[in-house]
Amino acid sequence: MDGIADMGGTEGWGPVAPPARDEPVFAEQWEARAFALTLLTMGRVSGQNLDAFRHALERLDRSAYLDDGYYGRWLNAAELMLTDSAILAPGAVDARARRLRGDEVTEPSIPEPNKPDYAPTAAGSLRTVQEPPRFAVGDRVRARSTPSAGHTRLPRYIRGHSGTVEVIQPAALLPDTHAHFLGENPQHVYSVRFDSRDLWGADAEPFVLTIEMFDSYLEKA
Repeated sequence: MDGIADMGGTEGWGPVAPPARDEPVFAEQWEARAFALTLLTMGRVSGQNLDAFRHALERLDRSAYLDDGYYGRWLNAAELMLTDSAILAPGAVDARARRLRGDEVTEPSIPEPNKPDYAPTAAGSLRTVQEPPRFAVGDRVRARSTPSAGHTRLPRYIRGHSGTVEVIQPAALLPDTHAHFLGENPQHVYSVRFDSRDLWGADAEPFVLTIEMFDSYLEKA
C-alpha cells in the first residue's frame, strides 16, 4: 500500500535541513518515554513485530504522521498496534485524555485481547536461503511496478525503473508477509544502483542512489 510514510521523491517539502551538531538523542523527556513505550508495545504487549510497526506508521493519516513530530508518530503507531491486537479499544486513548482534561466522558470497555498467533523462527531479520541468488553483481534489473496490497518496502519512486545490482546482501525475511503474520518468506536482498536522472528526468540533480531490494521486488531488465 502507498501510505504517508512513502515520501521519498515527493516534492513540495522545501530544502533539506542540514544535520544538527551535538543534537541530543532525545530533545525532550517524553520522547525517550515514547521510544521505550513503543518498543515494549511492539513485542511484549501487542505481540506484533518491527514490520507490523512500519505498517502501522504507513496507515497513519497526514496529521498523525507529520503534525505530532517523529516520536509523536511512534506513539500514534503504538496505539494503532494496541487496537489491532485488541489490547485497547478504539478511541480509548482519546477518551482518557479528555477525562484528564476534566471532560465528562465514558471510556470504552476493555476488549478481549487478540494478539497474532505468530512466532519468529529466529532472532532478528537475517535468514539463510538455500537457492542461489537470481541476479549477479552487474546485472541490470527493473523494480516491479505493482506493490503488495498491504505493507511493502518497495518505494513508489523506484517502481518500473531500472538499475544495476551493486552488492548481494545477506538474505532476510520479507516484510510484505511478515508485517501481516503470513510467514517469514526469506529472500535474497540486493543493493541496486539507480541514476537520479533515470528516476526523475534529465533535469534532476545528477547523483547515484543505492537502495536495498528484495528478490520478489525485481525482474530482469
